[in-house]
Amino acid sequence: MKYTDIKTKTIEELNTLLKEKEMLLFELNLKLKTMQLTNSSEIRATRKDIARIKTALNERRA
Repeated sequence: MKYTDIKTKTIEELNTLLKEKEMLLFELNLKLKTMQLTNSSEIRATRKDIARIKTALNERRA
């Protein structure tokens, strides 16, 4: 997900997207621990998406 896509969303949409991504990260970490995850780079990409969303939220609040 690109930052330009995130920048156009409202605060409510960003909050719901953040919750979805955090839940996805939790599930990916669970799969990693149980040896069911085939592509471990998904974890890194999800963490970066969460950081981008949090950056956009902090930018709007300031």
